[in-house]
Amino acid sequence: MNDFRMLIDGARVAGESGSFDVINPATGAAFAQCPAGSLAQLNQAVDAAGNAFKQWKHSTHEDRCKRLHAIADDLEREAAELARLIVQEQGKPLALAMSEVMGSVVWTRYSAEQEIPVELVEDNANQRIELHRKPLGVVASITPWNWPFMIAVWHIIPALRAGNCVVSKPSSLTPLSTLRLVEIIARHVPKGVINIVTGERGFGGAIATHPNINKIVFTGSTPTGQSVMRAAAGNLKRLTLELGGNDAAIVLPGTPVEAVVEDIFKAAFLNMGQTCSALKRLYVHESQYDAFAEALAAIARRQVVGDGLEPGTDFGPVQNLDQLELVSALVEDARAQGARVLTGGVRLDRPGFFYPPTIVTGVTDGQRLVDEEQFGPVLPVIAYSDVKDALRRANASDMGLGGSVWGTDLEQAQAVAGELESGVAWVNCHAQIQPNTPFGGSKLSGFGVEFGLEGLLEFTAQQLKFVRKAAPQ
Repeated sequence: MNDFRMLIDGARVAGESGSFDVINPATGAAFAQCPAGSLAQLNQAVDAAGNAFKQWKHSTHEDRCKRLHAIADDLEREAAELARLIVQEQGKPLALAMSEVMGSVVWTRYSAEQEIPVELVEDNANQRIELHRKPLGVVASITPWNWPFMIAVWHIIPALRAGNCVVSKPSSLTPLSTLRLVEIIARHVPKGVINIVTGERGFGGAIATHPNINKIVFTGSTPTGQSVMRAAAGNLKRLTLELGGNDAAIVLPGTPVEAVVEDIFKAAFLNMGQTCSALKRLYVHESQYDAFAEALAAIARRQVVGDGLEPGTDFGPVQNLDQLELVSALVEDARAQGARVLTGGVRLDRPGFFYPPTIVTGVTDGQRLVDEEQFGPVLPVIAYSDVKDALRRANASDMGLGGSVWGTDLEQAQAVAGELESGVAWVNCHAQIQPNTPFGGSKLSGFGVEFGLEGLLEFTAQQLKFVRKAAPQ
């Protein structure tokens, strides 16, 4: 279980730069060692992917489909072991980790069945014009620590389905489940089609500037995404950037508290709030403000906070100490400005990075807890008196990943949702994503989409085939 190696050109290899600790956030102590690769090994991985692409790009839809289903079979068969590993490195409760693995199985099977269409643009007696899609080449996947397994699947599987070869670089905080994922994938594809390098620092810039990488799929913070974009200009790499979010939700006046409060809580505290598209700012009409806040606090108090492997735990730790300190600082800043912390608000006095689900009232726009993405187990509840003003405040953020509107008048809710400046607008739900629905952000939340046909086509380049039917005489 602890024999973790990188995979380059079909071979499991140690890191030339040694190894580094992987911390269990429930204890704050190391539980495994991960190989620390070198830049030379990154180059080897890119070369291997480039060489494998020469043949893999010619593989058929039927061949790729069969291989991806075989991968999904193995993921499902080994789900229990994979889920436990996710809990140890990421911290989430075991049931949620199992959902992450089984969701990855669903995504893999969906991708396996996707077909890339040839679009007929024109066909007449003189000419036929078709729009074809071709794989790009070597795709680099850079993944974050919040959903380390599922996001890696979101990056890698569609890239393979489109005929590309991949070099994976997971977060150094949660690299182990991705190492296992790549080993499983490698059982079913030719050597070099999938590769993985791990390390604590130095790889991001090398990947972004690498002349033989044709596309980068990056999920992470906006500042890092901006750095990737700047560095990728050398060979005009294709980019899909899913960056930060500070998703707002507006509860319309008259919305029954008991009908929506459980769903709102789950949307805000999904994965302990460590989800890009989680609900992070809740705007509630002043006539229901206290009722919503107290109902949310009551749910928060019922959560069992603990080690994700302990029975009964439904709320795990923050993944790392830096994020825990940011969450604490944002709450303390709000408290210093007169905010009321209804529940939580203090790090738990126990080993590990535990912070209980926290509901904060008496805050407003212009304060750090509202304006910044907390990416943790805290929800600011903000009062408003006019729906148009709530919409203006929701849209004031530089981020625009997702947003939602909640209410019994579906026509009004849909109209307000249509005014949100976000890549996704939900009505009476939030953070709902499916493999058949395109997902992507606007503004500083990134560009490009994942999922659905649109997401698959992001891994291709178009080629127009223009055929004059009259052959030369």
